[in-house]
Amino acid sequence: MPEPLNRLIEKVAKRAYTVTDEDIAAVKASGLSEDQIFEIVVCAALGQATRNYETALAALGAVTGKE
Repeated sequence: MPEPLNRLIEKVAKRAYTVTDEDIAAVKASGLSEDQIFEIVVCAALGQATRNYETALAALGAVTGKE
């Protein structure tokens, strides 16, 4: 993956509040369309949300003894 895209995915997944217009512009300048960027951002956010949810369920299961 081109570096601007890799950096954007990392930011969306770990520090979404730090994503700037410049991050999006850099990815767009690398040749991706706005639709492609949107889909990648949604996938990165949903992937991280799913990982967080699964981690929370595992922690809850460990505390309650339920799986």
